[in-house]
Amino acid sequence: MDVLPLVALIAASAAVAGAARWTPVPAPLLLVAVGLGAAYVPGVPDYHLDPHIVLPLILPPLLHTAALESSYLDLRANIRPVALLSVGYTLFATLSVGWLAYLLIPDLPLTAALVLGAVIAPPDAVAATAIARKVGLPSRITTILQGESLVNDATAITAYKVALAAAVGEGASWSGGIREFLVAAVGGVGVGLVLMVPIHWLRRHMKEAMLQNTLSLLIPFVAYAAAEQVGASGVLAVVVVALYLGHRSWEVDFETRLQEAAVWKVVAFILESAVFALIGLQLPLVLKGLGEYSGVQAAWYALGVFFFVVAMRFVWSYPATYLPRLSPRIRERESDMDWRRPLIVSWAGMRGVVSLAIAFSIPLVMDDGEPFPARNLVLFLTFTTVIATLVAQGLSLPWLIRVLKLPGRDAQAETLAEAQAQNAASEAAEQRVDELMRDERNRLPQPLQDRLRTVLERRRNSVWERLGQPNPVTGESADDTYRRLTREAIAAEREVFVKMRDERRIDDEMMRTLLRKLDLEEAAAYREVED
Repeated sequence: MDVLPLVALIAASAAVAGAARWTPVPAPLLLVAVGLGAAYVPGVPDYHLDPHIVLPLILPPLLHTAALESSYLDLRANIRPVALLSVGYTLFATLSVGWLAYLLIPDLPLTAALVLGAVIAPPDAVAATAIARKVGLPSRITTILQGESLVNDATAITAYKVALAAAVGEGASWSGGIREFLVAAVGGVGVGLVLMVPIHWLRRHMKEAMLQNTLSLLIPFVAYAAAEQVGASGVLAVVVVALYLGHRSWEVDFETRLQEAAVWKVVAFILESAVFALIGLQLPLVLKGLGEYSGVQAAWYALGVFFFVVAMRFVWSYPATYLPRLSPRIRERESDMDWRRPLIVSWAGMRGVVSLAIAFSIPLVMDDGEPFPARNLVLFLTFTTVIATLVAQGLSLPWLIRVLKLPGRDAQAETLAEAQAQNAASEAAEQRVDELMRDERNRLPQPLQDRLRTVLERRRNSVWERLGQPNPVTGESADDTYRRLTREAIAAEREVFVKMRDERRIDDEMMRTLLRKLDLEEAAAYREVED
């Protein structure tokens, strides 16, 4: 692919994804629609992806950024439901959807049908967890969905490779497939465990934030390549390393954390936007290559596969939820379980970027030089399943959650816990400051001592203030008002620095130094509210 079309793709997809935030249409759907329209515009180049580079190029960074934001402790506490969904359900969906496709579509080889099953087996919980947080679902459901999306990719990709080996003529048996799956899973975890400690040690001992973030960008690709080189699961290696780094991220300096969070958000945004845009751009080419399968016939196949994918999620989720509860210990520990929770988990099975990335990696030809059987049909069914689940399930999930009236997160209790934690930390900080101030080497002028203690007191009080009554005029808490006024004051300072630079009273380098200090103060004073 030439550089100019690649730059145009990234720029256009980012612009469309940004514009989607001002519309009621989800960004993935708008990207697909715009890409489809652009495919028919004269002069728009054909985008052809090399199947051999799609998985190692797209999946590692997406999985890395998702795992960094996940909670290792929460995942460990919910290991049973996460494992049942990420491993059990993914294999069940691969086999059941593949078998249905084999029965439904004439002349489709079973191996190609199983490739399709593996491609569309893993739900992508990015959209589901975003909705869950926005509407206030219980944190356990959010954790389970997020944990499933981290591990099910490894399961699906391993199943995909086994089915693909049989489809392209490399030969595969059931016993060989099971053995390959176990080797890939255990090996991927093992490679991740071997790499995570030295990588974290290197991050801790690098003193330049720029170098640390350069390393951060390389980590998922290194972990993926190392695992794949020894025949293990690169996806699991990436997830294990990222979970460890995220769990111990407090050990690197603040500048690295600030930069790293921003860098990975940009990377994930660009990759996800570009992949969904590629669906629309490649859909006309896929439709033209359907061959013996007519448009109407292919549409019926797509409808059947979509309904079966949705149904099989329910078929698995309810037994996986209630059968373990035959154990009195599990039943006592999970006494708050009711029928609404597995319903939400079942309906939150939207497919997304991972399925698209795997589909794009299907080779064009088999080992004997013949075209991969029904490759364009497999791509078409993947595209339609992703789009249909995003539309039907993604748009209706918030409504379903409101109708079911699940008890949401207790915002008051969470704020109280945060305030108690901050109070304990502030007391420890004040004791440490008092110890240091008794040392003559740490003597400070009284105004600076007062400022240091004021900052600690402000940090402790800010969370408690959120529990108080809001301002009757603005509806803001005292903490919110403080943050807003702080931003206004910093904005006024910023304008003065820019004006002095424009008047040549200070140079650009000094202005940037002063602005960076303001940026750090603003970051500390203002809590970012996630959309």
